[in-house]
Order: sequence, then structure tokens, then C-alpha cells
Amino acid sequence: MKGTWLSLLPFFMIIPLAIWLKEILPGLVIGLLVGAFCLEKSVLPGVEHAVLALLKTMSDVEHMKVVAFLYLFGSLIGMIQITGGIKGFVEWMAEKLHSKRRMLLFIWFTVPFTFFTPMFRIMLLGPVMKSVLGKFRIDRRRMAYIIDVSTEPIIVLLPAATAFVGFMTSVVAGALKQNGIDKPAYELFLQSLPYNFFAIIALGVGLFTTFMNVKIGSKEEKKEMEKTNELHGLGLRKELKLVSGEPLHLFFPLFLVLVLTFFFFWYDGTRKGAKTVADAFSLADATFVMLVALMVTIIFSTIFYLMRKQSLPELIYHFFDGGNQLMAPIGMLLLVWAVSLVADELGFSNYVSSTFGTWLPKEIVPAAVFMIGSFISYFIGSSWGTWGIFMPLGVTLAEATGAPLAMTIGAVFASGTFGAFASPLGDTTITTASIMEMDLMSYAKYKLRISLLCGILSVIAYLLFPFLLK
Repeated sequence: MKGTWLSLLPFFMIIPLAIWLKEILPGLVIGLLVGAFCLEKSVLPGVEHAVLALLKTMSDVEHMKVVAFLYLFGSLIGMIQITGGIKGFVEWMAEKLHSKRRMLLFIWFTVPFTFFTPMFRIMLLGPVMKSVLGKFRIDRRRMAYIIDVSTEPIIVLLPAATAFVGFMTSVVAGALKQNGIDKPAYELFLQSLPYNFFAIIALGVGLFTTFMNVKIGSKEEKKEMEKTNELHGLGLRKELKLVSGEPLHLFFPLFLVLVLTFFFFWYDGTRKGAKTVADAFSLADATFVMLVALMVTIIFSTIFYLMRKQSLPELIYHFFDGGNQLMAPIGMLLLVWAVSLVADELGFSNYVSSTFGTWLPKEIVPAAVFMIGSFISYFIGSSWGTWGIFMPLGVTLAEATGAPLAMTIGAVFASGTFGAFASPLGDTTITTASIMEMDLMSYAKYKLRISLLCGILSVIAYLLFPFLLK
């Protein structure tokens, strides 16, 4: 479909409504319905189209891999909690870590073991870090921000062994082919990594604010952030207080899921023809591999817990209860994907591509690509979606104007990183806020200040570097 300004309307509806209502779910539903109405031009067919878009989203295999991973990881956390794993870890850690600084250092120390995808890292760290908030008196928002800033901004800068490398290389290859450029895609991907200025700056700011104890936000906002219904989860909290702490019940499943994840990455990659370990990690289907590793971990962990005299009915109950704790972010993700699908049917990609010509001076192409891409990525909340949309546009502009190709590619990757990190529609933001039991819009507002600072510094870098490279 030829793109029109109507393709932007669903996204323009979501954010203002979410800010006004302080809830993102109604905005997503209305954005989906508005997009469907624009396609069908009438009410009843529009509602049907919205439902069909949601069903199509739910039938997408890749989407269901993410949904299954989230639910099963929540289920594993539920089992770990009721067997005393997290409580035992907190008690054990209290003897080892005697300061807030050591606690924050621990978060960064775990990066080499949890770098596969942002979601994987958040799901591992979130429940444990939430448990120690009271002991170390750390602002809930600050803890969540440190976890977030140590995920995607790091992972997008890694040249191998992540779930992102294959996709990032593929969008570069597609854009190069579209423009008839005969250059190795992976080599250009590697060259672009130093030019993902947003990820580099966000990472630097994250480290600085962590270890220099720089506080962001006011006390009033903190009170607003922590307003929750005290009855939510009251029964579970009372039950967990009666559980005896046993750190082994946390260490065993987490060690197992890490080892199995590495193994299945290697196994799946070598089946697809990889000759080296790095190639195997790049070729493997990351989401499916982690899902398989998680499934096997749950099976062996259940056997382990039964051998430790845990009650089978109690394990089953908390398996489902833990998974159900993540149904809110799962529902939001399904709606985000459905809105993106409807917007694409309205010609979102075509409209964005045709709106910008080749009139830009080559020196400002990377900065322009970053700014426009960041604006769009904030409203769609997806780094991968932004990269898929903007990489052909960025490479086309670079080729037409003579702008630095690697820097322009890096600017596209940086714009997607901005949206995934800053947007309230980003899957990491949604999941982190849910796990840390925070209001989503308040947390997104808290992160936006830091993101805008990093974004402004990134724009300055993109404006300066083309002149420095002359």
C-alpha cells in the first residue's frame, strides 16, 4: 500500500493517551483500532481487522517464541521463589556484599554471563535485584535503570555471540543489495559499531551515574513511582515469608540455564554449518535456543527440587503463578506487534522512505538519520523494527550524497537503540517495569531524561565526526 500520513496515526495516538491516562494498555488498544479503522473506513470491519491483526500476531512463530520464553522464565522464577532460592540468595549475599557500591558492581559483573539478549539479562537479574532493594535502600527506578542500561547498549556493540548480530548483519546486507553496493555486510557491520554513538554514550553515562552515585529524579517522583495497590500479591508475599532460604535452589537452575544456553547456541550453529564457536553463536536461532535451554532447565530443576523434598503440587501451582505474573507485559507486547502490523499495512515504511529525499548535505546525513530514526523508534519501541525500516533509507541517503557509509549505518543502529531503551513501548522497558513492580509510564519518563541527554550528545557527535574524517 502507498504510504500516507495516516500510517503515523496509530503511533501518535498511543503515547499521548498513555501519558494522559498513566496506563499504556488503553492507548495500545485505541491505537490498534484507529489503525484498523483507517484501513477499513468503517466501524465493524475495522474492529474485525483489529482482531485479525492481533490473531495474526499471535500466530507468528517468532513472536510466540518470545512469549513462550517470557512465560516459562516467569514460571522458573516462581519455582525458585517458592523453594527459597531467591530468599536464600539474599541472605547469602548479605554476608558477602556489605555496601551499595558492591551491589551495583555485581550487576555489571554479570554482563559476561548474560549478554545473549536484553530480555534474557533482565529476566535473570530483575527478580534477584528486586529482592535486595530494602536491604541496600536503593531507589527502585535507579536499580531498574542500571539493569536496563547494562543490557541493549552493551549487546548492540558486541560483534559476535549475541541474538542481535545475525539480524543486524542481515538488514545491512539487504540494504546493500537494494542499492547495488558490492561490499561485505558483516565487515560494514563491524565498521559501524564505533559509530553507534548513542549506545556508547548511554553506556558511559550509565557507568558514571552508577559509580559516582549521581541521583536522577526528585523525591516527589519517587513517591509517585512507588504508589501501588498494597493488596496486590499480598498472599504470595506472606507465603514467601514462611519459606526457608536455600541459595542452592537459585544457583542450580541459573547455572543450568546458562550452561545449556551456551551448549545449544553451539549445537544449533554447528548444525547450520558454522566452523567456529563465534560463527555458531551468530548463526544459531537465539530465541529458540534459549527457549529450548529454558525448557530443559525447568525439567531438570523440577527433578532436583523433588529430590530436595519439595512438594510437587506446590511446584506446579507456583510454576503457573510465576508465568501468570508476566501476562501483563506479554499482553502489551502482543498489542505493540499488532499495532506495528496495522501501521505497516497503512504503508508506514513506504511513507517514511518517500518523505525524505536526497537533498541533505552529506555531512549531516548521519545526524539526520539518527534524529529521524530515534523519533520513529520512540513511537514504535522496537530496535529491530527501526533497523528494518531505516537501514535501506540510511544506506540510500549515504550512497546518493556521498556520506560516510559505516557512520550512517551506525547512526541507524543508534536510532533503534534509542527507541528500544527510551520508549514505553520497548519490550525491555515493559518487562523491567513489570518485574520491578513499577508504574510503566513513570519509569519511562524517568529514563527519558537520561536518554534525551545521551541523544543530544550523539547528535553533536554525528555532526562533528564527518568533518573530522575529511
